[in-house]
Amino acid sequence: MNRQAQSRRRFLRGSGIALSLPLLASLDPLHAGQRSANPPRRMLLISNNLGVLPDQFFPKATGQNYQLSPYLKDLAEFRDDFTVISGLSHPDVEGGHSTENCFLTSARGPTKSGFRNSISLDQFASEQLAPITRFSTLNLGVNIDKANRSLSWTRDGALLPAEDNALSLFRRMFVQGDASAVATQLRKLDEQHSILDTLLDDTRHVKRKLGQDDQHRLEQYLNSVREIEQRMEITRQWEKQPKPSTDQLPPDDIRDQKQFFAKFDLMMRMACLAFETDSTRIITLMVDAFATPPFQLQPAKKTTDGYHNLSHHGQSQSKVQQLMDADHRQMQLLHQSFRQLAEITEGEDRLLDRTMILFGSNMGNANTHTNTNLPILLAGGSLRHGQHLAYRHDKNRPLSNLYVTMLQHLGVETDTFGSSDGTLNELLR
Repeated sequence: MNRQAQSRRRFLRGSGIALSLPLLASLDPLHAGQRSANPPRRMLLISNNLGVLPDQFFPKATGQNYQLSPYLKDLAEFRDDFTVISGLSHPDVEGGHSTENCFLTSARGPTKSGFRNSISLDQFASEQLAPITRFSTLNLGVNIDKANRSLSWTRDGALLPAEDNALSLFRRMFVQGDASAVATQLRKLDEQHSILDTLLDDTRHVKRKLGQDDQHRLEQYLNSVREIEQRMEITRQWEKQPKPSTDQLPPDDIRDQKQFFAKFDLMMRMACLAFETDSTRIITLMVDAFATPPFQLQPAKKTTDGYHNLSHHGQSQSKVQQLMDADHRQMQLLHQSFRQLAEITEGEDRLLDRTMILFGSNMGNANTHTNTNLPILLAGGSLRHGQHLAYRHDKNRPLSNLYVTMLQHLGVETDTFGSSDGTLNELLR
């Protein structure tokens, strides 16, 4: 975070930001009567689209008494708060890098002609849960290629662009506009709503002239429009409410892609801050290593090549060592987030106990372009942790089985998601 006093004063003078108070349930008039008596549960979903070196990530032994792998030693302090899982992948999701957009959807055949993605885990959960936070989800990215990559996809298979600027995200979450700015935003919402009203009137007129199949397709489209209407109304109500306060200073505006880990660090901190202030309960973070040029490993150490070229290491000792250094940095950022959430209390629990953190990748081994035996680590959420769950590497179980268990633990009533054929209830206490 930028802690230069003059920059801080200059930012605060123009922003109207309020400081020092946490988000208090008694000061939330929009949903004060809707909050459940059950403790809130949250979900952070992280994917690096080039994965990690599998031999350094997966433990050799299984069960509760496994020995930590080289990478997992960076998380040793929280051994009892995470589970590492091997032998998971998405059935019929093959094709190397083309699978990156399917990590949270499990949509089959990403390389086939006419492929269309399906709804992602975060959006599915958001649809099923009551809208009780300002943002139903936050879709974030690091060095993201916004036009082509995202973890978050609509029910119709449309990409939802990721926010990759920590300062912009901070302003959305905490900077309160003046009365004129709020009024302008409300007028924009009214204009959008009137366009949707006109669209619905026109399509209802056309619907009477269509055949049965076309009427069914149109009804699906109208349902999507109705969902947009509902979200717009929720957004309108939130625009009238004051934003939460934080004593955190605005983050740096880092645009240089070479500052890969500085940007990764900021987005992880912003995710934790969003949970702490209950701005949202579902966050995705796509780490676009594929789009990352030669980057800073340490303040005085830079990689010799871009992340993608390093991933095709061909057993080059120099490239493998640089990848190992990068993977350790990822684990250290995870450790930092675990600690940050563990140090925040909510009721009688640590925030970590109410937050599931999934770290993984669509690539089992980027060097060979394999999309099986994906590196998966799940932490927090008061689940049954401290174990290595190992399934068959020659016949993987669907990764969506884990997603079903996570959805159920989040409070979503479902027995299926994507390509699931069961659950991973070994994670339940």
